[in-house]
Amino acid sequence: MAASEGLFVLEGRPTAQLIADQLREQIIQGTFRPGQQINESALAGQLRTSRGPLREALQRLSQEGILVSHRNRGVFVLELSADDIREIYAVREAVESAAANILMDAGTEKINDTCDVLKGIIKDMAKQVAVSDWQAIARLDMQFHSSFVAGTGNSRLIRIYQTLAAESRMCILNLEVSYPRPDVLIQEHQNLLDLLEAGDRKGLLHAIKQHLRQAVEDLTATMA
Repeated sequence: MAASEGLFVLEGRPTAQLIADQLREQIIQGTFRPGQQINESALAGQLRTSRGPLREALQRLSQEGILVSHRNRGVFVLELSADDIREIYAVREAVESAAANILMDAGTEKINDTCDVLKGIIKDMAKQVAVSDWQAIARLDMQFHSSFVAGTGNSRLIRIYQTLAAESRMCILNLEVSYPRPDVLIQEHQNLLDLLEAGDRKGLLHAIKQHLRQAVEDLTATMA
């Protein structure tokens, strides 16, 4: 299985969670391509693990929606359709809008703490844009939005967003061919940060909607 060459051997007795975490990252990065079947036997051999933990890891990723299990056929990497992308980003809009309202109601201290984290991410994103490292840009893009949601301290909202973040990174990596100027990402994220810092609830909610809906347009245009 050539696609598994990017995987590293897990030391000791790998747990299902460790295996799932590594496979998720490899799928997001494109080591396993959309629609590709996961060869369970070959993967277990490469990871030097038994089939039990691997099957549990594959089941976890199937529950997250990153893998798809077909009866009597096997497990495959999710192929994102235009409708899938619209659904993912619609739910992201709902979750991030909820997070924005929670942060606005939480007070200045929590807003400032969240802004401090987001400022650091934008600085790192700008460095990666300068060297055109799209993998890193995609990771930092989702780190920004995940940190925004995490700033609420709402554990359930954060947990919901984790799956959306993984699916979104799979989408974002396709944006390299559709974004005419990657620095637009910096401008859009800086705008979100400025609105949060200013306590502009209405402006922030509008910017979240515009930012995510523009991403959907870019992604679906690329697919077309």
